[in-house]
Amino acid sequence: MEKTMEKTAPAVQPQPEELKTYTGGQIVLEAFLAEGVTTIFGYPGGAIMPIYDVLYDYTDRLKHILVRHEQGAIHAAQGFARVSGKTGVVFATSGPGATNLVTGLADAMIDSTPLVCITGQVFAHLLGTDAFQETDVINITTPVTKWNCQVTDAEELPAVLAKAFYIAGSGRPGPVLIDVTKNAQLQKITFNGYQKCNFIRSYKPKPEIRKEYIEEAAKLINSAKRPLVVFGQGVILGKAEEEFKAFIEKAGIPSAWTILGMSAIPTDHPLGVGMVGMHGNYGPNKLTNECDVLIAIGMRFDDRVTGRLDMYAKQAKIIHLDIDPAEIDKNVKADVPVWGDCKETLPLLTALVDKKSHGTWHRKFTDCQKREQEKLINTELYPTNGMLTMGEVIRLVNELTKGEAIIVSDVGQHQMVTCRYAQYNNSKSNITSGGLGTMGFALPAAIGAAYGDPSRPTVAVIGDGGVQMTIQELGTIMQFKPNVKILILNNNFLGMVRQWQELFHERRYSFVDIQSPDYVQVAKGYGIPGNSVCEREHLQDAIQTMLAHNGSYLLEVIVGQENNVFPMVPQGKSVSDIALGPDEM
Repeated sequence: MEKTMEKTAPAVQPQPEELKTYTGGQIVLEAFLAEGVTTIFGYPGGAIMPIYDVLYDYTDRLKHILVRHEQGAIHAAQGFARVSGKTGVVFATSGPGATNLVTGLADAMIDSTPLVCITGQVFAHLLGTDAFQETDVINITTPVTKWNCQVTDAEELPAVLAKAFYIAGSGRPGPVLIDVTKNAQLQKITFNGYQKCNFIRSYKPKPEIRKEYIEEAAKLINSAKRPLVVFGQGVILGKAEEEFKAFIEKAGIPSAWTILGMSAIPTDHPLGVGMVGMHGNYGPNKLTNECDVLIAIGMRFDDRVTGRLDMYAKQAKIIHLDIDPAEIDKNVKADVPVWGDCKETLPLLTALVDKKSHGTWHRKFTDCQKREQEKLINTELYPTNGMLTMGEVIRLVNELTKGEAIIVSDVGQHQMVTCRYAQYNNSKSNITSGGLGTMGFALPAAIGAAYGDPSRPTVAVIGDGGVQMTIQELGTIMQFKPNVKILILNNNFLGMVRQWQELFHERRYSFVDIQSPDYVQVAKGYGIPGNSVCEREHLQDAIQTMLAHNGSYLLEVIVGQENNVFPMVPQGKSVSDIALGPDEM
């Protein structure tokens, strides 16, 4: 009998674990999640469509705000970054989408705002053919980015994105742009996870601290009879507010802020002596040319602060603390350069300085403040007749928000008035376009600021010129409902240009008389309630109603047409020539 052979199943060979593949678009969004991104501001288009297609599956983890113009996207990302202290993120398509980012990139570059902008680009094989919506965005944006890069192969994306976030947020922050071709967005690759970058061989975000310079600086400060601190946004960007406060309180030094440095310490701090610059406070400008040691911290001595360089603080020894070595000696020669992150250098300096009060020197600032108060501030903040002033509007906002609001100002007279008179208790509260002076900044930036810190009220203070540059972003507010209070100070002029034409061009008002729409009706068309006020007895109630409203609200305040902003350092003059009124010019 034939033996039956039992059949056995062949042994199953172990298969290699299935490799996980991602498209380039997925890798972009996975990188965002790994970097802690929560909010994206953007506008879709053909060349970035693959990323937006993937975004459809990430909306539970990433919030996307659809703006009405790419310039609105980047200004919103700036507002978000400035308030949150995080890196802002932007999406835009190729061609006009990418070029519409250029103003915001330039603004972020000069104001040191960390951004990562992702632009779509045509397929790699079409580069250089003048394909539809192809633009050489890399060469266009090189002067206005901290770093930029074009990616044509998805294999490059993880490392490039990690590098982008590291460069944007480290050292002196700034904008980075990554241009991703459409094929790289669609391409599938093996993705083994995202690794953050914390080192690039050729990039040193923080210069080495030279302790001998710290010691030299301390000796100068300890021997000074009339020291003055001028601090900028570097204190805020370095998250060094407490270290800075400890330094000035121990050394007892009068401390003045630049526009972007404002709010690093509370504006009512007893050592705060006001704002420097063309429309800054009388005392810190005038006494800059009387101090014997000038300590500049996280500021760059721009022309609006210094006036005539050949007449700026020539009597003083200059100590300059900055993270960017390129800023030291660029405009003003430093006797003692202190390179490094001020969060690290300030404690070293504080440990070596003597505890002092400088009472006699402080009284000179008090005397200057009293003169400015009597000649100018009382009239500006507490007028009893005539048309409403911008100053009294800001005073009422201060009183009703108690210094807790984020105030985002546009560019012009209202900006200078806001920066002169706004009061802040918290850092990262004064958001404005400083170095570039971008009209149209405030409305989209306020949207971003509202997402950057929803716990605080956000008030956008805008002129009738600037608001018409980005008024379409009311549509973004309508759709996504951020809580933004829009305060339009309407003088029916391009006010700052008009002021210069009055003072320096014999009142030849050339094309500064700008007409406005009915802003309340425009807002109503976007589903945003609003009001317009021109009478003093109704102003406080109108502002109170705006602030108390649950959601966005637009308030137009009609102010005097030919009110000027003083004090003023005339262009080409010394800071000592600061004038409290036209009679002193």
